[in-house]
Amino acid sequence: MAAEMAEQPRVLAGLVARADELRAVVGRVGPRQLTGVTLVARGSSACAALFGRYVLEVATGRPVSEAAPSLHTLYNTRVDYSGQLVVAMSQSGETPEIVAVTERLAAAGASTIAITNGVDSPLAQVATGVFALDAGIERSVPATKTVTAELLALALLASALGLVGFAAGDVQALPDTVESLLSDTGGSADLARSLRHAESLLVVARGYLLPAALELALKLEETCRLAVVAYSAAELRHGHIASIGPGTPALVMSVPGPAAADVASLRAELAALGALTYRVDESDEAAMRLPAGTPEVLSVVPAVIRAQQLALALALSRGYDPDAPTGLSKVTLT
Repeated sequence: MAAEMAEQPRVLAGLVARADELRAVVGRVGPRQLTGVTLVARGSSACAALFGRYVLEVATGRPVSEAAPSLHTLYNTRVDYSGQLVVAMSQSGETPEIVAVTERLAAAGASTIAITNGVDSPLAQVATGVFALDAGIERSVPATKTVTAELLALALLASALGLVGFAAGDVQALPDTVESLLSDTGGSADLARSLRHAESLLVVARGYLLPAALELALKLEETCRLAVVAYSAAELRHGHIASIGPGTPALVMSVPGPAAADVASLRAELAALGALTYRVDESDEAAMRLPAGTPEVLSVVPAVIRAQQLALALALSRGYDPDAPTGLSKVTLT
């Protein structure tokens, strides 16, 4: 896991260099009259897909949703996907239901693009267009370099379809930002010591950082045998906050932007309830500090790097092997 995390600057730089290739795929495959975008994903790819929902809807001005695979694989639902761009995401490209849903939506009229590391995989074979992550073999069960690659691929896809909140220079700076973060692990090591004996954990964010919160929760569950829940700051207030009491550890993720004030308000509410709040943001008080200067839209990538660092440090602190979590395999055959 540590070795593959270290490869991320190289992988991201490779994607930046191939941005025109993705634009060409979109130009060739995309429907003439786009009515919306549907994302197909599971696991870490589903966390990335949530980011896709945000950035693609902003870019296209069209509805963006995530497919419910069971509707197609179990209930054989009849649908009309004319004018839809389906973006199917699977790091391996081998998850059967992702392949099956992509095939069915294509048969229902959709244009399909696969974002995958498995360029010779079943998913790549059934999609009309393929954007290869080119991350190299990923051996650790918890995905790292393929997740950040998917996030960047989605940002590039969005920029090929419309206006987004970042410039080409911002994307080009991302690999160096990630490299700097990877050389700074002090915050994650200290936070891992604080959370070593935790039995449960809450992660909160909103907007563009919510996918990072979900990915952090998933990584900690995979590597640390820890019960973790991630919520939008808004959703937490709709009942779930009643379960928060004194001593509940809560990681609160935020960057400057429209969601920051609401997340700060919620952090204060959690502290008033007695929760042990740990900041993941750009402030000097942060338990894990995020880099200043990255546009909010792209901040999900540095936040996921911090999530990986904490998962690795906490797993080792608790005596677990992060590369081979009990009960998991690299490809989940759902």
